[in-house]
Amino acid sequence: MKTPIIIGTVLLALFVVSTFAPFAAAQYAGVGGGGGVTLEDQLKLARAKIQAVQNNPHAGSGTPYLDANGVIGASIIAGGVFGGIFIAFVVRAKQAEKAKRA
Repeated sequence: MKTPIIIGTVLLALFVVSTFAPFAAAQYAGVGGGGGVTLEDQLKLARAKIQAVQNNPHAGSGTPYLDANGVIGASIIAGGVFGGIFIAFVVRAKQAEKAKRA
């Protein structure tokens, strides 16, 4: 009786590990002897990023919070859509309740 549970648990664990393994390997992709970007190239890019931030201190993080593609803009749009659906259901339920009473 315990054998199917153990086998299922092991298979589930293998599936979960296999989904996260590519993400863990992706952060190191190209560094080293893999024929990709060398450590020196990575350091040049890091120095260039630091220099760009120091040259433009007023630019911020680059996250467009109030843009429709940003965090708050997308939240407002999603809230409007789902809020509209909720209001439509409430209105419909009230109409059905009123029709049932009459």
